[in-house]
Amino acid sequence: MDIGLHIADFTYPSGPARLADDLTRIATAAEEAGFARVSVMDHVWQISVLGPPEHEMLEAYTTLGYLAARTSRVELLAWVTAVSYREPGMLAKLVSTLDVLSGGRAMLGIGAAWNGDEARGLGLPFPPTAERFERLEETLQIVQQMWSESEEPYVGRHYRLDRTLNRPQPVRRPPILIGGGGEKKTLRLVAQYAQACNLFNGPDLERKLDVLRGHCEAVGRPYEEIEKTVMFPLDVGERGEKVDAVRSELERLAKLGVQEVHGWVPRVWELTPLEIIGRELVPAAAEL
Repeated sequence: MDIGLHIADFTYPSGPARLADDLTRIATAAEEAGFARVSVMDHVWQISVLGPPEHEMLEAYTTLGYLAARTSRVELLAWVTAVSYREPGMLAKLVSTLDVLSGGRAMLGIGAAWNGDEARGLGLPFPPTAERFERLEETLQIVQQMWSESEEPYVGRHYRLDRTLNRPQPVRRPPILIGGGGEKKTLRLVAQYAQACNLFNGPDLERKLDVLRGHCEAVGRPYEEIEKTVMFPLDVGERGEKVDAVRSELERLAKLGVQEVHGWVPRVWELTPLEIIGRELVPAAAEL
């Protein structure tokens, strides 16, 4: 099992003037501690479970480009890209650029988007739910075509691309992670298009994995091909007093077939929690 860091909060004691320095310290500390991935949210306002909307929030792909220049091993992605915020041709180009400039470390995390308040606040596209899922499927088709040798036109219900030229191609074809646990639409899209899924650590996790298995069978794809990831807070306490509880949870998830645990770390700017995770949990998880 791998452990990934989700940087979801940019409101640090040193303020915006030192935010770039703080991000560098956090990302490099995570890499040194053995985290496999570093992600940021694709939001333009802070989300309510983490703070008020007035808290600092950085644009995802600008931030990932910055982090690419300050790390050398961790995979980088938005967890997860809101499908309606960027046209799919540009999104494929953004992820391709990130992959080239990071030396082949980009992933595409993507979902159907959900934060209507921020979208309406900044005038971003936010169509109805059914349409967002239609756009998600077309976007998945477009990025796959652009990360191939095909330059053929793409004509869908919502998008038309006259020539899917993409140069340079990514160093590696970026793995696609689809976020969300919707059993009829999201997990079907995972089975058909993605290399990884992301689910929350809830009481229905095992059932959702079974649903994904069923979708894989329906499309003729091996269930084992899809990486199973779970998001939950990596809270080890100020001095590591919660390490044992987190380790037990990792063991439980590993028995369900989860291959990566990804989460935000309280007071991450202090770096000590990252060091504790690297010392106490990363090696233990690698053995699961």
